[in-house]
Amino acid sequence: MSTSNAAPTALIVHAHPEPHSFSTAQMTTAAQALRDTGYRVDVLDLYSETWNPALAREEFAPIDGPFKPQAEQMRAVEDGTLDAAVRAHLDRLLAADLLVLSFPMWWFSLPAILKGWVDRVFVMGGTFGGDYGLFGDAALAGKRAMLLFTTGGSSQSFSPGGAFGSMDDFLFHIHRGMLEFVGYRVLEPVITYGPAHMTDQDRAAALETVRASIRSM
Repeated sequence: MSTSNAAPTALIVHAHPEPHSFSTAQMTTAAQALRDTGYRVDVLDLYSETWNPALAREEFAPIDGPFKPQAEQMRAVEDGTLDAAVRAHLDRLLAADLLVLSFPMWWFSLPAILKGWVDRVFVMGGTFGGDYGLFGDAALAGKRAMLLFTTGGSSQSFSPGGAFGSMDDFLFHIHRGMLEFVGYRVLEPVITYGPAHMTDQDRAAALETVRASIRSM
């Protein structure tokens, strides 16, 4: 949490196209649990905002020569010409003490809209590079991040020797390659395995488990 007297802020970036999904219910449960523990909660719902996940040359000032996305991000930060939507999301990211990425696991990774959010908002020159280094020297050093997600498969299928293999193997590129890369200390993920295969009673119990996990962070 923040060391100031102000309430710490949690930014939840949510990526599910169905507002009545279990994933969305899980997100709202986590948001309330964070409020209950003293956080001010800021929610970014990428689908409701119709977030554009494509990092493209059109969002930058005119470019002579080949398009090098990270170089253009650096230039835009330095010149104050960063795309307005990206700038707004980056400011919310930098203001948060805790980042929560909320999503259904698709193809053993992030949904495209959320990966595109990382592509566009984890700006070179704004979160790493430029005046910042990597990992412990990056802009988000000293802050925390966690994953809050659902799967299609069971917990057994994501265990060592299971049908898919260890969940840790699938999360490494997110934990290390995205979150730790820009400085975050990564917390244990909160995962609900296979909610589509649960009864309503089981799903209600799973949400209580989510609530307890968030409160005990």
